[in-house]
Amino acid sequence: MTILDGAINHAYTVTDISMEENIMRRLESLGINSGARLLMMNRKRNGTVIIKVRGTRWAIGRDIAVGILVCPVEEEMSDGHN
Repeated sequence: MTILDGAINHAYTVTDISMEENIMRRLESLGINSGARLLMMNRKRNGTVIIKVRGTRWAIGRDIAVGILVCPVEEEMSDGHN
C-alpha cells in the first residue's frame, strides 16, 4: 500500500520508495527512507498528505506520496516516539 492509502492517526513503516533518484535522495535527507517509521497526520482533498517523521511534520504532494510504499505498524506512535 502507499502512504495515500493510509489512515489518519496511524503509524506506518516505509517498505520501499519508487520514484526518480533525485526525489529519493531528497526524501532520504528528510529521514523518509526504507525502514523509517511515520505517522499519517492528515490528508487534503488535493491528495497532499501530512506526515510526521522523527518529530517533524512534512507535507508530501500526491505525486510523491504514491511512490512511498508502507506497511502498518502494530503499535500506534505517540509524539514522544517519532
